[in-house]
Amino acid sequence: MTAAVAMMAAIAAMTGLSQFHRAALGVVAPDLSADLALSPAVLGAANGMFFAALLVAQVPVGIALDRAGPRRTVGALTGIAVLGAACQAFATDGTTLLAARFLVGLGSAASFMAAVVLCARWYSGAAMTLALSRVFALSQLGILLAGAPLAALAGLVGWRGALGASALLTAACGMVWWRLVRDDPPDRPPPPRKAETLREALVGQVSIWRLPGLPRVLSMHLVAYAAAATVLGLWAGPYLADVHGLDAAGRGWVLAAMGVAMPAGLLAVGPLERRFAPRRRIVTAGALLSAAMLGGLAAWPGAPLGGAVLLLVLLVLFSAYPVLVVAEARSLFPDHLVGRGATTVNLAQVLGSALLPMLVGAVVGLFPEVGAARPEAAYRAGFGVLGMALLAGVVGWLALPRGAAR
Repeated sequence: MTAAVAMMAAIAAMTGLSQFHRAALGVVAPDLSADLALSPAVLGAANGMFFAALLVAQVPVGIALDRAGPRRTVGALTGIAVLGAACQAFATDGTTLLAARFLVGLGSAASFMAAVVLCARWYSGAAMTLALSRVFALSQLGILLAGAPLAALAGLVGWRGALGASALLTAACGMVWWRLVRDDPPDRPPPPRKAETLREALVGQVSIWRLPGLPRVLSMHLVAYAAAATVLGLWAGPYLADVHGLDAAGRGWVLAAMGVAMPAGLLAVGPLERRFAPRRRIVTAGALLSAAMLGGLAAWPGAPLGGAVLLLVLLVLFSAYPVLVVAEARSLFPDHLVGRGATTVNLAQVLGSALLPMLVGAVVGLFPEVGAARPEAAYRAGFGVLGMALLAGVVGWLALPRGAAR
């Protein structure tokens, strides 16, 4: 195994683990809610706490990636993720679950941005975009693991046992990361990196915010990933249970199908960009198609199970375009600020991923339960809110000024 292949395997494992933790509540949400007496708003907040932790950690993580390097930064944070994953299994109420989810998010805060930094250091130009798309595609295995396999494990040992097992998985991925990842390619010496004072590091962070074209990227990145992640990671499970009566195994298979759709889309966006259309047009088309799927879920009363599943799967398939938003952002900032630039852009993604699940939870919670289940109208309203948020991101993407690529 070459050093590059080994590193890519470790990156895929760690980013896949982050995806798993983001989506892990979806398939066990109904049972977890019943045992801990969670309202829809609290359930949405539990998932949102993961992204809230990512949000507050992004600035220090960006500085750490540039100063300490991805290997040490992710290695240190993985210990926190192990603790949080274990605490989830012992949650006794909404408060302890929120705290555990925050720890898991904090421990996962550097995973995806470390992948961006490492791909930028090991590759350049189109090769970097290709490497990123492959990493993000492979990371979707974490979504698959959080579907049918997690549901099957929860059926055997309960949701507590299943979430407890995720702590062991996290520790194993951390060991793989530490053994296989190197911050720079072995075939060339590391480039000189000037030691920075804390003040200089913060000045570099401020310079990122002043880059022309950044508001346009942030407006799209705020909702591009978050809209699909809110459905896949949290609300698809309760929707399928309450509206279509699926048990944990049935929900797991649908979530698995949605999880397969994402890497399929990710592997397609690179060839699409090279052969058929500019990056900006693909982003616009993907966002509009995703909004259309959400609109279909919102506007179709009494949708049959097959139609609903088709719309859910297509939503995820069309939501692969955020990797192109990341590539667009990377063209805006200089090499010595790649860590801070990547995490700054990621701030928008994690902010949206923290707020949208809570927003949908608040909307769904406005509708009283009927026979211990939320009515279809509650979920249709939630899907409609997500669709409108995505359309607002498209407006910013199209209307705000573009920056000059470096």
